[in-house]
Order: sequence, then structure tokens, then C-alpha cells
Amino acid sequence: MAEDGRILVIDDSADDVTLMLRALKKNNITNAVDIATDGEEALRYLFPPGGRQNPMPALVLLDLNMPKISGLEVLRSIRADPRTRYLPVVVLTTSTEERDIVNTYDLGANSFVRKPVAFDEFLDAVKVLGMYWLLVNRPAGRQHD
Repeated sequence: MAEDGRILVIDDSADDVTLMLRALKKNNITNAVDIATDGEEALRYLFPPGGRQNPMPALVLLDLNMPKISGLEVLRSIRADPRTRYLPVVVLTTSTEERDIVNTYDLGANSFVRKPVAFDEFLDAVKVLGMYWLLVNRPAGRQHD
């Protein structure tokens, strides 16, 4: 179960993470944000060893091109596990390759968004993502009043 709209950002670019955090703040999206800087770290966060548990995010923002374990492999692992199968995953990447778009949807991504280059465009994209995925969307597998 997701805890209070927590967001997990999985991105190896410190600059992109900084922009994401600035864009969230500027759009008054005050949800807690956890950051994983590569796919291996993301999987340790979502599936901690030794029976530990981290808070389950309400939304995952996933970059595709990362060291150690690719974003596609992270997505495959998320969808393969019953604890995270229905977790909303938005692929947020610089890729415009048609094969990346098709592969992400084949693996169960909820959305594919190209990272805008200009900060104003990035602000707009984050605002729309936050509004939809955290406020409007009703995900499967969550308890609602």
C-alpha cells in the first residue's frame, strides 16, 4: 500500500533529480520524495533484503538509461512482483526511440513522457504528472475511503 503519496524518483542524473525536486516544489507538490540513483538501488528500495520494509511509493518516475540495472529491467521487476504490480510507473526519459516507447508499454508502464529540455516545459510536465497521478488517478490495489 502506498504511503501518503510518496514519490520514488529513479534517475542517475543529479542534474535531472535537482530539476525534478525544483519543479515539484515550484508546483507546490509537497509529497515526500525518495531518490534512487541507479536501478540496483531502486530494486533494493522497493524489495529490501532481510525482511525490512520501506514505505511503498504512490508513484514511480523512472528513467530508462541507468547504470547497473536498466530502467526496463526495473520496470520488469516491478510488474513481476505482486507487491508492486499495480504501482503507477511513469517513464520519464530523454529517449525518443520508438522501440523504447513500445518496450516500456509492453512491460506495463503507465505512461511514457519525454523529458523536456527547457525548465519551463519541465515545470509544466511535472505539474501535469503530479496532478494526474497523485490526485486524479485511482490506482489498483490501494484502499480508498
